[in-house]
Amino acid sequence: MAHSDPEYDDQGADDDDDVVVPGRGSRSMVSRPKGRAQAKWEAAASRNWELQEGADGSLEGVLGGLEEAGKRKRLLKDTTPLQRGIIRHTLLVLDLSSAMNEKDLRPTRHLLTINYTIAFVREFFEQNPISQLGILGMREGLAIRVSDMSGNPNDHISALKQLRSTEPKGNPSLQNALDMARAALYHTPSHGTREVVIVLGALLTSDPGDIHDTIKACIRDRIRVRIIGLAAQMHICAEICRKTNGGDENCYDVAVDEVDYRQQLMAITTPPVLRSTDTEAQKNNQAALLMMGFPSRIVEEKATLCACHGNLTRGGYLCSRCKAKVCNLPATCPTCDLTLILSTHLARSYHHLFPLRNWAEVSWKRARQKGSVQCYGCLSAFPAVPAQYEVANGDEHDLLFARTKRAEGASESSRYECETCGNHFCIDCDVFCHEVVHNCPGCQSQASLPGADGDGEANGG
Repeated sequence: MAHSDPEYDDQGADDDDDVVVPGRGSRSMVSRPKGRAQAKWEAAASRNWELQEGADGSLEGVLGGLEEAGKRKRLLKDTTPLQRGIIRHTLLVLDLSSAMNEKDLRPTRHLLTINYTIAFVREFFEQNPISQLGILGMREGLAIRVSDMSGNPNDHISALKQLRSTEPKGNPSLQNALDMARAALYHTPSHGTREVVIVLGALLTSDPGDIHDTIKACIRDRIRVRIIGLAAQMHICAEICRKTNGGDENCYDVAVDEVDYRQQLMAITTPPVLRSTDTEAQKNNQAALLMMGFPSRIVEEKATLCACHGNLTRGGYLCSRCKAKVCNLPATCPTCDLTLILSTHLARSYHHLFPLRNWAEVSWKRARQKGSVQCYGCLSAFPAVPAQYEVANGDEHDLLFARTKRAEGASESSRYECETCGNHFCIDCDVFCHEVVHNCPGCQSQASLPGADGDGEANGG
């Protein structure tokens, strides 16, 4: 009997990437290369045993720093003003095959996807109020229509809630789903984007023909495809996303866990950047201006039929062109096909074009210079600035740099500064202003003051 297993002999000897093949006396240089990038699941693994406690023996400051770093990670994105398609035509394709019965995502992939999709629909129309959304499904090798293309989130949410009682079965078909999505997006106007978002939980696709012909048709119709995988990466999915997005390989990813799944889904609510080919196509179609109507709300003494649903209602909006009544906005007039919106809808879409710039982390030295003691937004108290120097044994020690280092991405002073107005905010106000308000309270309050100097540009749209 062997005294030891060669697989474990060299396990702790060094930290190279060489792999020992079991059953052989010598080590074989196989497995992954040294230059391979770290996988996403490897980067996400946290080493809790490496946490360093503070001077008082408490982990409160370190754990608080990890929480702040997690919040800041969602906010630190490129804020360069780019041309984006704020009028979007998006089709969401859900996997309703038997693979969605797996319980690696609690309670099941199917139920978690429905819950996340309902939240996605609400956030999508919150961020893109003048866009259109439709939902498709893949089951038993067919593509089914869950909800039609519409700008009303209530229609999609009610259709999604009905899917909870259905049982996923069969295999998905990417080709049939792309064909149905392409047919639904074919007649959409050229001034908007055409997007397909697929949530795929299976590791196969049951297609009736050559899917590469469908990919070529999607490229010809300028349809962007983005796929979120729930199991593992598939080559055909990466090829679809790469070819339909002009070579961009960041449009296909696999969710690591529930949190990562939700973040990937919510990231789709940001409008995509327009490529040069899209701009050239718009110039060829001469779609420089888009006619829209801004109706006013009316309240009638007697109920009348609405033109959109045929229901008796006393309130609604009159089309500014043909005077037809619709129930809610945004909508397309069913009589004259005029796009009807409110001015607030355009204002809510404006922040995508001029996003709020990221706030900078504030060091203890900067906090001492500014003298900030509370958040400018919510007035919550900041941690007290420590004394700058301490004298011990006749020598001065800088206490500002002797504090325990927090997690990477979190401010050591729990302060975040808007570089335009110079005010300090807490992490909760940082998240709220960047994800909900999309404006800096300090910049907006200074710009509204009478006699304020206008030498600086306000931060945000």
